[in-house]
Amino acid sequence: MSSASIAVESEQLITPRSWFYSVFSFRSVIAALFLVLAVMTVRGRFNDPDLWWHLKTGQVIAQTHHIPQVDTFSYTTGHHHTVPHEWLAQLWIYAAYAAHGYTGLMLWECLMTGAILLAGLYLCTIYSGDIKIAFLGTLSIWAYGSVGYAVRPQLVGYLLLAFELILLHLGRARNPRWLLAIPPLFAIWVNCHGSFWLGLGVLAVTAFVDVTRLRIPGFAPTASQTWSRRWLPWICAATAAALFLNPDGLEQILYPLTIMWHSPVNLGNVQEWRRLALNNGRTWVYIFEIVCFVALVFLRRARLTLDEFIILAYVAFEGFRHERLLFPFGILAAPVFCRLIATVSPSRKEDRQRPGLNAALIAAALVVICVGFPRSRNLTQQVESTSPVRATRFIQQHHLPGPLLNGYDFGGYLIWAAPEYPVFVDGRADIFELTGVLTAYGDWVRAFTPTKQLLDAYHINLCLLDPAAAVVPQIRKLPDWKQVYVDSHAIVFQRVPSAGVQ
Repeated sequence: MSSASIAVESEQLITPRSWFYSVFSFRSVIAALFLVLAVMTVRGRFNDPDLWWHLKTGQVIAQTHHIPQVDTFSYTTGHHHTVPHEWLAQLWIYAAYAAHGYTGLMLWECLMTGAILLAGLYLCTIYSGDIKIAFLGTLSIWAYGSVGYAVRPQLVGYLLLAFELILLHLGRARNPRWLLAIPPLFAIWVNCHGSFWLGLGVLAVTAFVDVTRLRIPGFAPTASQTWSRRWLPWICAATAAALFLNPDGLEQILYPLTIMWHSPVNLGNVQEWRRLALNNGRTWVYIFEIVCFVALVFLRRARLTLDEFIILAYVAFEGFRHERLLFPFGILAAPVFCRLIATVSPSRKEDRQRPGLNAALIAAALVVICVGFPRSRNLTQQVESTSPVRATRFIQQHHLPGPLLNGYDFGGYLIWAAPEYPVFVDGRADIFELTGVLTAYGDWVRAFTPTKQLLDAYHINLCLLDPAAAVVPQIRKLPDWKQVYVDSHAIVFQRVPSAGVQ
Protein backbone atom coordinates (compact mmCIF):
# COMPACT_ATOMS: atom_id res chain seq x y z
CA MET A 1 0.00 0.00 0.00
CA SER A 2 1.40 3.39 -0.95
CA SER A 3 2.03 6.17 1.51
CA ALA A 4 -0.48 8.31 -0.36
CA SER A 5 -3.30 5.81 0.12
CA ILE A 6 -2.41 5.42 3.81
CA ALA A 7 -2.62 9.18 4.19
CA VAL A 8 -6.06 9.26 2.54
CA GLU A 9 -7.33 6.48 4.80
CA SER A 10 -6.02 8.22 7.88
CA GLU A 11 -7.91 11.36 6.90
CA GLN A 12 -11.13 9.32 6.66
CA LEU A 13 -10.80 7.88 10.16
CA ILE A 14 -13.42 9.05 12.60
CA THR A 15 -11.74 10.98 15.39
CA PRO A 16 -13.40 12.20 18.60
CA ARG A 17 -13.24 15.72 17.23
CA SER A 18 -14.91 14.83 13.93
CA TRP A 19 -17.57 12.80 15.76
CA PHE A 20 -18.30 15.76 18.05
CA TYR A 21 -18.63 18.12 15.09
CA SER A 22 -20.90 15.65 13.31
CA VAL A 23 -23.23 15.01 16.23
CA PHE A 24 -23.50 18.66 17.25
CA SER A 25 -23.81 20.09 13.76
CA PHE A 26 -26.21 22.72 12.49
CA ARG A 27 -28.27 19.93 10.90
CA SER A 28 -28.66 18.28 14.29
CA VAL A 29 -29.96 21.57 15.69
CA ILE A 30 -32.56 21.80 12.92
CA ALA A 31 -33.60 18.19 13.56
CA ALA A 32 -33.96 18.90 17.29
CA LEU A 33 -36.09 21.95 16.57
CA PHE A 34 -38.47 19.87 14.47
CA LEU A 35 -38.76 17.33 17.27
CA VAL A 36 -39.74 20.19 19.58
CA LEU A 37 -42.26 21.36 16.99
CA ALA A 38 -43.69 17.85 16.74
CA VAL A 39 -44.26 17.56 20.49
CA MET A 40 -45.69 21.06 20.87
CA THR A 41 -48.02 20.50 17.92
CA VAL A 42 -49.57 17.21 19.02
CA ARG A 43 -49.50 17.63 22.82
CA GLY A 44 -53.09 18.91 22.72
CA ARG A 45 -54.31 16.54 20.01
CA PHE A 46 -55.30 13.55 22.10
CA ASN A 47 -58.93 13.86 21.09
CA ASP A 48 -59.53 12.06 17.81
CA PRO A 49 -62.81 10.09 18.02
CA ASP A 50 -61.46 7.36 15.71
CA LEU A 51 -58.59 6.58 18.08
CA TRP A 52 -60.79 4.37 20.24
CA TRP A 53 -62.03 1.86 17.68
CA HIS A 54 -58.50 1.57 16.27
CA LEU A 55 -57.31 0.89 19.81
CA LYS A 56 -60.06 -1.68 20.44
CA THR A 57 -59.30 -3.49 17.19
CA GLY A 58 -55.64 -3.69 18.14
CA GLN A 59 -56.62 -5.08 21.54
CA VAL A 60 -58.80 -7.76 19.95
CA ILE A 61 -55.95 -8.82 17.68
CA ALA A 62 -53.44 -8.90 20.54
CA GLN A 63 -55.69 -10.88 22.88
CA THR A 64 -57.28 -13.31 20.43
CA HIS A 65 -54.34 -13.69 18.00
CA HIS A 66 -56.91 -13.34 15.25
CA ILE A 67 -57.49 -10.53 12.77
CA PRO A 68 -61.25 -9.74 12.80
CA GLN A 69 -62.99 -9.77 9.44
CA VAL A 70 -66.56 -9.36 10.68
CA ASP A 71 -68.05 -6.34 12.46
CA THR A 72 -68.69 -7.21 16.10
CA PHE A 73 -68.75 -3.66 17.49
CA SER A 74 -72.20 -2.59 16.23
CA TYR A 75 -75.65 -4.15 16.09
CA THR A 76 -76.87 -2.31 12.99
CA THR A 77 -74.68 -3.81 10.24
CA GLY A 78 -75.75 -7.43 10.76
CA HIS A 79 -72.17 -8.65 11.35
CA HIS A 80 -71.13 -7.24 8.00
CA HIS A 81 -67.82 -8.35 6.52
CA THR A 82 -64.99 -5.92 7.19
CA VAL A 83 -61.61 -5.66 5.50
CA PRO A 84 -58.76 -5.40 8.05
CA HIS A 85 -56.70 -3.02 5.93
CA GLU A 86 -55.12 -1.22 8.93
CA TRP A 87 -54.65 -4.14 11.31
CA LEU A 88 -50.87 -3.91 11.67
CA ALA A 89 -50.93 -0.20 12.56
CA GLN A 90 -53.82 -0.83 14.98
CA LEU A 91 -51.81 -3.55 16.69
CA TRP A 92 -48.89 -1.14 16.98
CA ILE A 93 -51.17 1.50 18.51
CA TYR A 94 -52.47 -0.97 21.07
CA ALA A 95 -48.91 -2.02 21.91
CA ALA A 96 -48.18 1.60 22.83
CA TYR A 97 -51.24 1.68 25.08
CA ALA A 98 -50.43 -1.67 26.66
CA ALA A 99 -46.93 -0.40 27.46
CA HIS A 100 -47.94 2.83 29.22
CA GLY A 101 -51.63 3.72 28.84
CA TYR A 102 -52.52 7.20 27.59
CA THR A 103 -48.89 8.29 27.99
CA GLY A 104 -47.82 5.48 25.67
CA LEU A 105 -50.34 6.60 23.06
CA MET A 106 -49.15 10.21 23.24
CA LEU A 107 -45.55 9.07 22.96
CA TRP A 108 -46.53 7.07 19.86
CA GLU A 109 -48.12 10.17 18.34
CA CYS A 110 -45.09 12.34 19.14
CA LEU A 111 -42.65 9.78 17.74
CA MET A 112 -44.63 9.26 14.53
CA THR A 113 -45.06 12.99 13.96
CA GLY A 114 -41.39 13.63 14.69
CA ALA A 115 -40.35 10.77 12.40
CA ILE A 116 -42.40 12.21 9.53
CA LEU A 117 -40.81 15.64 9.98
CA LEU A 118 -37.27 14.23 10.24
CA ALA A 119 -37.81 12.01 7.20
CA GLY A 120 -39.13 15.07 5.37
CA LEU A 121 -36.10 17.09 6.45
CA TYR A 122 -33.72 14.42 5.14
CA LEU A 123 -35.74 14.11 1.93
CA CYS A 124 -35.66 17.86 1.30
CA THR A 125 -31.94 17.95 2.10
CA ILE A 126 -30.95 15.26 -0.42
CA TYR A 127 -33.11 16.93 -3.06
CA SER A 128 -31.74 20.44 -2.51
CA GLY A 129 -28.31 19.89 -0.95
CA ASP A 130 -28.99 22.80 1.41
CA ILE A 131 -30.22 22.38 4.98
CA LYS A 132 -31.61 25.92 5.12
CA ILE A 133 -33.79 25.35 2.08
CA ALA A 134 -34.74 21.94 3.48
CA PHE A 135 -35.86 23.69 6.67
CA LEU A 136 -38.43 25.69 4.69
CA GLY A 137 -39.64 22.58 2.88
CA THR A 138 -40.09 20.68 6.14
CA LEU A 139 -42.05 23.59 7.59
CA SER A 140 -44.52 23.19 4.72
CA ILE A 141 -44.81 19.46 5.48
CA TRP A 142 -45.57 20.35 9.10
CA ALA A 143 -48.20 22.91 8.08
CA TYR A 144 -50.05 20.53 5.76
CA GLY A 145 -49.73 17.67 8.22
CA SER A 146 -51.64 19.64 10.85
CA VAL A 147 -54.79 18.39 9.14
CA GLY A 148 -54.08 14.84 10.29
CA TYR A 149 -51.86 14.61 13.37
CA ALA A 150 -53.64 12.06 15.55
CA VAL A 151 -53.22 8.57 16.96
CA ARG A 152 -54.37 6.96 13.75
CA PRO A 153 -52.88 4.56 11.17
CA GLN A 154 -52.57 7.33 8.60
CA LEU A 155 -49.41 8.58 10.33
CA VAL A 156 -47.79 5.22 9.61
CA GLY A 157 -48.90 5.43 5.98
CA TYR A 158 -47.50 8.91 5.44
CA LEU A 159 -44.21 8.02 7.14
CA LEU A 160 -43.88 5.09 4.73
CA LEU A 161 -44.61 7.48 1.84
CA ALA A 162 -41.65 9.61 2.91
CA PHE A 163 -39.49 6.49 3.17
CA GLU A 164 -40.51 5.45 -0.34
CA LEU A 165 -39.47 8.82 -1.77
CA ILE A 166 -36.11 8.56 -0.02
CA LEU A 167 -35.52 5.04 -1.36
CA LEU A 168 -36.50 6.05 -4.90
CA HIS A 169 -34.20 9.05 -4.89
CA LEU A 170 -31.23 7.17 -3.47
CA GLY A 171 -31.85 4.18 -5.73
CA ARG A 172 -32.11 6.24 -8.90
CA ALA A 173 -29.28 8.68 -8.23
CA ARG A 174 -26.76 6.82 -6.03
CA ASN A 175 -27.04 3.05 -5.67
CA PRO A 176 -29.73 0.70 -7.07
CA ARG A 177 -29.55 -1.49 -3.97
CA TRP A 178 -31.71 1.07 -2.18
CA LEU A 179 -34.56 0.03 -4.49
CA LEU A 180 -34.53 -3.49 -3.01
CA ALA A 181 -36.14 -2.13 0.17
CA ILE A 182 -39.26 -0.95 -1.70
CA PRO A 183 -41.14 -4.31 -1.96
CA PRO A 184 -40.74 -5.07 1.80
CA LEU A 185 -41.87 -1.52 2.55
CA PHE A 186 -45.09 -2.10 0.58
CA ALA A 187 -45.64 -5.46 2.28
CA ILE A 188 -45.83 -3.50 5.55
CA TRP A 189 -47.71 -0.58 4.06
CA VAL A 190 -50.61 -2.61 2.63
CA ASN A 191 -51.37 -3.83 6.15
CA CYS A 192 -51.16 -0.38 7.75
CA HIS A 193 -53.02 2.17 5.65
CA GLY A 194 -54.74 2.63 2.30
CA SER A 195 -52.30 5.37 1.26
CA PHE A 196 -50.16 2.59 -0.22
CA TRP A 197 -52.12 3.21 -3.42
CA LEU A 198 -50.65 6.68 -3.61
CA GLY A 199 -47.22 5.12 -3.14
CA LEU A 200 -47.98 2.68 -5.94
CA GLY A 201 -48.87 5.58 -8.21
CA VAL A 202 -45.60 7.33 -7.40
CA LEU A 203 -43.65 4.14 -8.13
CA ALA A 204 -45.53 3.45 -11.37
CA VAL A 205 -45.11 6.97 -12.76
CA THR A 206 -41.43 7.04 -11.79
CA ALA A 207 -40.78 3.66 -13.43
CA PHE A 208 -42.71 4.57 -16.57
CA VAL A 209 -40.81 7.82 -17.14
CA ASP A 210 -37.45 6.16 -16.41
CA VAL A 211 -37.94 2.99 -18.43
CA THR A 212 -39.48 4.64 -21.49
CA ARG A 213 -36.98 7.50 -21.35
CA LEU A 214 -39.87 9.73 -22.29
CA ARG A 215 -38.70 13.24 -23.05
CA ILE A 216 -41.06 16.16 -23.55
CA PRO A 217 -39.81 19.68 -24.36
CA GLY A 218 -39.95 21.98 -21.35
CA PHE A 219 -39.35 19.25 -18.77
CA ALA A 220 -36.00 18.58 -17.15
CA PRO A 221 -34.35 15.17 -17.56
CA THR A 222 -34.56 12.86 -14.57
CA ALA A 223 -31.55 12.28 -12.33
CA SER A 224 -31.84 8.50 -12.70
CA GLN A 225 -28.88 6.40 -13.75
CA THR A 226 -28.87 3.64 -16.37
CA TRP A 227 -29.09 0.95 -13.70
CA SER A 228 -32.39 2.26 -12.37
CA ARG A 229 -33.99 1.68 -15.78
CA ARG A 230 -32.98 -1.96 -15.56
CA TRP A 231 -33.98 -2.42 -11.93
CA LEU A 232 -37.29 -0.56 -11.70
CA PRO A 233 -39.45 -2.99 -13.77
CA TRP A 234 -38.36 -5.86 -11.52
CA ILE A 235 -38.92 -3.74 -8.42
CA CYS A 236 -42.45 -2.93 -9.61
CA ALA A 237 -43.20 -6.62 -10.20
CA ALA A 238 -41.84 -7.60 -6.77
CA THR A 239 -43.87 -4.80 -5.16
CA ALA A 240 -47.08 -6.01 -6.82
CA ALA A 241 -46.41 -9.50 -5.46
CA ALA A 242 -45.61 -8.13 -1.99
CA LEU A 243 -49.06 -6.54 -1.76
CA PHE A 244 -50.63 -9.99 -1.48
CA LEU A 245 -48.90 -10.52 1.87
CA ASN A 246 -52.08 -9.56 3.71
CA PRO A 247 -54.90 -11.48 5.44
CA ASP A 248 -57.60 -10.74 2.85
CA GLY A 249 -55.82 -11.02 -0.50
CA LEU A 250 -57.04 -9.01 -3.47
CA GLU A 251 -60.01 -7.60 -1.57
CA GLN A 252 -57.71 -5.83 0.88
CA ILE A 253 -55.60 -4.44 -1.96
CA LEU A 254 -58.65 -3.01 -3.73
CA TYR A 255 -60.43 -1.85 -0.59
CA PRO A 256 -59.08 1.75 -0.50
CA LEU A 257 -60.33 2.25 -4.07
CA THR A 258 -63.72 0.87 -3.09
CA ILE A 259 -63.97 3.46 -0.32
CA MET A 260 -62.97 6.31 -2.63
CA TRP A 261 -65.35 5.33 -5.42
CA HIS A 262 -68.38 4.05 -3.52
CA SER A 263 -68.67 6.23 -0.41
CA PRO A 264 -70.41 9.46 -1.50
CA VAL A 265 -72.13 9.99 1.87
CA ASN A 266 -68.89 9.61 3.82
CA LEU A 267 -66.82 11.75 1.43
CA GLY A 268 -69.53 14.38 1.22
CA ASN A 269 -70.26 14.85 4.91
CA VAL A 270 -67.17 14.07 6.99
CA GLN A 271 -65.18 17.29 7.47
CA GLU A 272 -61.73 15.94 6.57
CA TRP A 273 -62.97 14.77 3.16
CA ARG A 274 -64.46 18.12 2.13
CA ARG A 275 -63.01 20.69 -0.26
CA LEU A 276 -60.63 23.36 0.91
CA ALA A 277 -62.29 26.38 2.48
CA LEU A 278 -60.92 29.92 2.29
CA ASN A 279 -61.22 30.39 6.05
CA ASN A 280 -58.67 27.61 6.57
CA GLY A 281 -55.03 28.62 7.08
CA ARG A 282 -53.80 25.52 5.25
CA THR A 283 -55.70 26.66 2.16
CA TRP A 284 -53.60 29.80 1.94
CA VAL A 285 -50.38 27.83 2.42
CA TYR A 286 -51.57 25.60 -0.44
CA ILE A 287 -52.35 28.57 -2.69
CA PHE A 288 -49.02 30.22 -1.86
CA GLU A 289 -47.06 27.09 -2.69
CA ILE A 290 -48.88 26.56 -5.99
CA VAL A 291 -48.14 30.19 -6.94
CA CYS A 292 -44.48 29.70 -6.01
CA PHE A 293 -44.28 26.57 -8.15
CA VAL A 294 -45.68 28.48 -11.11
CA ALA A 295 -43.33 31.41 -10.52
CA LEU A 296 -40.27 29.19 -10.21
CA VAL A 297 -41.10 27.22 -13.33
CA PHE A 298 -42.27 29.99 -15.65
CA LEU A 299 -40.45 33.07 -14.42
CA ARG A 300 -37.11 31.68 -13.27
CA ARG A 301 -36.89 28.77 -15.74
CA ALA A 302 -36.44 26.11 -13.07
CA ARG A 303 -37.85 22.96 -14.64
CA LEU A 304 -39.81 20.05 -13.27
CA THR A 305 -39.13 16.52 -14.45
CA LEU A 306 -42.04 14.79 -16.17
CA ASP A 307 -42.66 12.37 -13.31
CA GLU A 308 -42.63 15.23 -10.80
CA PHE A 309 -45.18 17.15 -12.86
CA ILE A 310 -47.56 14.19 -13.20
CA ILE A 311 -47.40 13.27 -9.52
CA LEU A 312 -47.70 16.83 -8.21
CA ALA A 313 -50.54 17.72 -10.57
CA TYR A 314 -52.54 14.75 -9.32
CA VAL A 315 -51.94 15.25 -5.58
CA ALA A 316 -52.54 19.01 -5.89
CA PHE A 317 -55.92 18.30 -7.50
CA GLU A 318 -56.85 15.73 -4.85
CA GLY A 319 -55.62 18.02 -2.08
CA PHE A 320 -58.00 20.70 -3.33
CA ARG A 321 -60.90 18.23 -3.46
CA HIS A 322 -60.24 16.64 -0.08
CA GLU A 323 -58.62 18.58 2.76
CA ARG A 324 -57.34 15.35 4.29
CA LEU A 325 -55.08 14.75 1.27
CA LEU A 326 -53.11 17.94 1.89
CA PHE A 327 -50.95 15.82 4.20
CA PRO A 328 -49.49 13.62 1.41
CA PHE A 329 -49.40 16.62 -0.93
CA GLY A 330 -47.04 18.34 1.49
CA ILE A 331 -44.73 15.32 1.64
CA LEU A 332 -44.61 14.95 -2.14
CA ALA A 333 -44.34 18.65 -2.96
CA ALA A 334 -41.77 19.77 -0.39
CA PRO A 335 -38.64 18.04 -1.80
CA VAL A 336 -39.42 19.15 -5.34
CA PHE A 337 -40.06 22.68 -4.14
CA CYS A 338 -36.70 22.65 -2.33
CA ARG A 339 -34.92 21.39 -5.44
CA LEU A 340 -36.38 24.20 -7.55
CA ILE A 341 -35.38 26.83 -4.99
CA ALA A 342 -31.85 25.42 -4.84
CA THR A 343 -31.67 25.54 -8.63
CA VAL A 344 -32.42 29.25 -8.85
CA SER A 345 -30.73 30.25 -5.58
CA PRO A 346 -27.79 27.95 -4.80
CA SER A 347 -26.00 28.18 -1.46
CA ARG A 348 -22.92 30.43 -1.67
CA LYS A 349 -21.04 29.70 1.52
CA GLU A 350 -20.47 27.06 4.13
CA ASP A 351 -21.97 27.48 7.57
CA ARG A 352 -19.46 28.21 10.30
CA GLN A 353 -19.25 25.28 12.69
CA ARG A 354 -20.19 26.10 16.28
CA PRO A 355 -20.46 22.71 18.04
CA GLY A 356 -20.54 24.26 21.50
CA LEU A 357 -23.49 26.51 20.68
CA ASN A 358 -25.19 23.69 18.78
CA ALA A 359 -24.82 21.34 21.77
CA ALA A 360 -26.42 23.95 24.02
CA LEU A 361 -29.32 24.43 21.62
CA ILE A 362 -29.88 20.67 21.33
CA ALA A 363 -29.84 20.34 25.12
CA ALA A 364 -32.36 23.18 25.39
CA ALA A 365 -34.57 21.44 22.83
CA LEU A 366 -34.51 18.22 24.86
CA VAL A 367 -35.51 20.16 27.97
CA VAL A 368 -38.44 21.76 26.11
CA ILE A 369 -39.54 18.34 24.89
CA CYS A 370 -39.46 16.89 28.39
CA VAL A 371 -41.31 19.86 29.90
CA GLY A 372 -43.79 20.14 27.02
CA PHE A 373 -44.74 16.47 26.89
CA PRO A 374 -48.22 16.24 28.44
CA ARG A 375 -48.67 14.38 31.69
CA SER A 376 -51.18 11.62 32.27
CA ARG A 377 -53.63 13.94 34.05
CA ASN A 378 -53.63 16.34 31.11
CA LEU A 379 -54.32 13.48 28.67
CA THR A 380 -57.22 12.29 30.81
CA GLN A 381 -58.65 15.81 30.79
CA GLN A 382 -58.36 15.94 27.00
CA VAL A 383 -60.30 12.70 26.72
CA GLU A 384 -63.00 13.95 29.08
CA SER A 385 -63.32 17.22 27.16
CA THR A 386 -64.17 15.53 23.87
CA SER A 387 -65.59 12.10 24.70
CA PRO A 388 -68.76 11.13 26.62
CA VAL A 389 -66.75 9.81 29.59
CA ARG A 390 -69.13 10.79 32.38
CA ALA A 391 -72.26 9.99 30.39
CA THR A 392 -70.93 6.53 29.57
CA ARG A 393 -70.08 5.94 33.23
CA PHE A 394 -73.63 7.00 34.19
CA ILE A 395 -75.14 4.51 31.73
CA GLN A 396 -72.93 1.70 33.04
CA GLN A 397 -73.51 2.46 36.72
CA HIS A 398 -77.29 2.52 36.29
CA HIS A 399 -77.33 -0.49 33.95
CA LEU A 400 -79.60 1.31 31.51
CA PRO A 401 -80.97 -1.15 28.94
CA GLY A 402 -80.12 -0.93 25.26
CA PRO A 403 -80.20 -0.98 22.32
CA LEU A 404 -78.38 2.34 22.33
CA LEU A 405 -78.38 4.98 19.60
CA ASN A 406 -75.22 7.05 19.85
CA GLY A 407 -73.83 10.13 18.18
CA TYR A 408 -71.39 9.47 15.31
CA ASP A 409 -68.36 10.87 17.16
CA PHE A 410 -69.27 8.97 20.33
CA GLY A 411 -69.25 5.52 18.74
CA GLY A 412 -65.50 5.00 18.91
CA TYR A 413 -65.29 5.78 22.61
CA LEU A 414 -68.20 3.47 23.39
CA ILE A 415 -66.50 0.64 21.51
CA TRP A 416 -63.48 1.06 23.77
CA ALA A 417 -65.02 2.02 27.12
CA ALA A 418 -68.38 0.23 27.03
CA PRO A 419 -68.14 -2.82 24.74
CA GLU A 420 -71.21 -4.28 26.47
CA TYR A 421 -73.23 -1.64 24.56
CA PRO A 422 -72.88 -2.34 20.82
CA VAL A 423 -72.93 0.94 18.89
CA PHE A 424 -75.41 2.20 16.34
CA VAL A 425 -72.76 3.98 14.25
CA ASP A 426 -69.12 5.03 14.57
CA GLY A 427 -66.16 6.34 12.56
CA ARG A 428 -65.93 3.20 10.42
CA ALA A 429 -68.14 5.00 7.93
CA ASP A 430 -67.52 2.54 5.09
CA ILE A 431 -69.45 -0.41 6.52
CA PHE A 432 -72.27 1.82 7.74
CA GLU A 433 -72.63 3.39 4.30
CA LEU A 434 -72.59 0.00 2.58
CA THR A 435 -75.41 -1.19 4.85
CA GLY A 436 -77.46 2.03 4.54
CA VAL A 437 -77.13 2.86 8.24
CA LEU A 438 -75.07 6.01 7.69
CA THR A 439 -77.67 7.61 5.43
CA ALA A 440 -80.53 6.76 7.79
CA TYR A 441 -78.60 8.08 10.78
CA GLY A 442 -77.56 11.29 9.01
CA ASP A 443 -81.14 12.11 8.05
CA TRP A 444 -82.36 11.32 11.57
CA VAL A 445 -79.75 13.26 13.56
CA ARG A 446 -80.32 16.36 11.42
CA ALA A 447 -84.09 15.99 11.93
CA PHE A 448 -84.75 15.44 8.22
CA THR A 449 -86.90 12.37 8.98
CA PRO A 450 -89.48 11.73 11.72
CA THR A 451 -87.65 11.27 15.00
CA LYS A 452 -89.83 8.44 16.28
CA GLN A 453 -89.54 6.45 13.05
CA LEU A 454 -85.87 5.44 13.43
CA LEU A 455 -86.15 4.92 17.19
CA ASP A 456 -88.99 2.44 16.72
CA ALA A 457 -87.50 0.76 13.67
CA TYR A 458 -84.40 -0.27 15.61
CA HIS A 459 -86.24 -0.73 18.96
CA ILE A 460 -84.01 1.91 20.58
CA ASN A 461 -84.27 2.26 24.36
CA LEU A 462 -81.38 4.65 24.93
CA CYS A 463 -79.88 7.67 23.14
CA LEU A 464 -76.43 9.13 23.81
CA LEU A 465 -76.02 12.32 21.79
CA ASP A 466 -74.29 15.66 21.53
CA PRO A 467 -76.52 18.25 23.27
CA ALA A 468 -76.20 20.47 20.18
CA ALA A 469 -77.59 17.84 17.78
CA ALA A 470 -80.59 19.09 15.83
CA VAL A 471 -82.65 16.06 16.82
CA VAL A 472 -82.38 16.68 20.59
CA PRO A 473 -85.34 19.14 20.81
CA GLN A 474 -87.45 16.66 18.85
CA ILE A 475 -86.69 13.82 21.28
CA ARG A 476 -87.67 16.06 24.20
CA LYS A 477 -91.14 16.37 22.66
CA LEU A 478 -91.72 12.62 22.46
CA PRO A 479 -94.06 11.48 25.28
CA ASP A 480 -92.39 8.10 25.77
CA TRP A 481 -88.86 9.50 26.19
CA LYS A 482 -87.21 11.32 29.07
CA GLN A 483 -83.87 12.99 29.67
CA VAL A 484 -81.95 11.15 32.38
CA TYR A 485 -78.50 12.76 32.12
CA VAL A 486 -76.84 15.83 30.63
CA ASP A 487 -73.47 17.57 30.83
CA SER A 488 -71.61 19.97 28.58
CA HIS A 489 -70.54 17.17 26.21
CA ALA A 490 -73.35 14.61 26.15
CA ILE A 491 -77.02 14.07 26.83
CA VAL A 492 -78.77 10.78 27.56
CA PHE A 493 -82.42 9.99 26.79
CA GLN A 494 -84.20 6.83 27.93
CA ARG A 495 -87.43 5.34 26.69
CA VAL A 496 -90.03 5.46 29.49
CA PRO A 497 -90.38 1.84 30.72
CA SER A 498 -94.13 1.95 30.99
CA ALA A 499 -94.45 2.93 27.36
CA GLY A 500 -92.74 -0.24 26.18
CA VAL A 501 -90.99 -0.72 22.91
CA GLN A 502 -93.16 -0.41 19.86
